[in-house]
Amino acid sequence: MALISLEDLDGLDDEQLDDDITDNPEPMDEDDRLLSHWQAVASTHQVSVPPDMTGPIQEMTRNSQQREPLPFAPISRHEKMGEELYEERVYAAGHWACVTRGEDLYEQSISMGFMKLMRFICKENSAGKYLGMTVPVVSNIHMMEDGTTFKKDVQTSFFLPTDFQTNPPQPYDSDITIVYREPIRVVTRTFLGTTTEETVTRQISLLWEILGATDDLCRDNYMVAVYENPGVPRRRNEIWFIRRNL
Repeated sequence: MALISLEDLDGLDDEQLDDDITDNPEPMDEDDRLLSHWQAVASTHQVSVPPDMTGPIQEMTRNSQQREPLPFAPISRHEKMGEELYEERVYAAGHWACVTRGEDLYEQSISMGFMKLMRFICKENSAGKYLGMTVPVVSNIHMMEDGTTFKKDVQTSFFLPTDFQTNPPQPYDSDITIVYREPIRVVTRTFLGTTTEETVTRQISLLWEILGATDDLCRDNYMVAVYENPGVPRRRNEIWFIRRNL
């Protein structure tokens, strides 16, 4: 996630928040301080955080330990001279909450999409409750015919927690859809740092160099999995190549 993720809401101590609001001489309560912090972060990515995000930000802060890993089965792990090159996994079938945005920048699309998902997670749903989070948050990228340029529309998704898989809550936001996805088999490689179109394109190219030519993997659709927040200088992400067959 290029802007806001669940982990962004952790560890916001007084000194960090104060650094973001030093230009504001008026006293601020905790809600205002958190919002000001995220507005400061957002401005560096050309995305604004509206005041109505205060509630979801506070809700996720209060429930920051409610996270589940996506269920998967490991298939293989490949190393060279002690360095992990890539892994292969099968991710389980299940329901995902998905939203597609087509902003000017890739990082704007996934940021705007996740803010919508935050509202859905934080009680703007038919269950009327906080749903909890799963990690990683995954973005689907589709490529232009040249194979190197991203299409503008990017889908950002999170896997619904176990308690809601059987009877998924419905979103109030019509931009969000609940989708049942069949199992997928992916070849995945970890990379550290930011997730922009430039860095993701570089990781796609690098993994193709490692794997070599193969017809078993999709070339028009990739996935980016994000585990940690943008404030971590060397945060963990993964590029996922999708197998055509399980």
